[in-house]
Amino acid sequence: MWVEWAYAFGAAPGGGGGEAGGGITSLLLPFAMVFAIIYFLMIRPQQKKQADHRRLLESMVPGDQVVTSGGIFGTVSKIREEKVWLEIAENVRIRVQKSNISALVGRGGAAKSREVEEKSSSQEEDEDE
Repeated sequence: MWVEWAYAFGAAPGGGGGEAGGGITSLLLPFAMVFAIIYFLMIRPQQKKQADHRRLLESMVPGDQVVTSGGIFGTVSKIREEKVWLEIAENVRIRVQKSNISALVGRGGAAKSREVEEKSSSQEEDEDE
């Protein structure tokens, strides 16, 4: 009778209680795999996208052509902390929240002049050699 109780509670004859550790590992392994899949397919790409958007907002200068999350195209005329003034038509300016700028369409203004200066200085260096 006691042997039946021992089998019912999972104790094997001879004290073979080493199976419990393997059971926990076999239960945790699928959860760890699912977490890894979710991390690489969902969390990591979202973090990368946020970092790219942050870099876009930090590098934005007046004269850049941008598009807002609402689909409005405009040229940046002024930037203050969390506000951006966009010129969407001649003498028509709107103020939008900086985080609503979704993409950079074209470079202009100060950034364009910096690119021209960098290109001309690198061409001058090439000519000197």
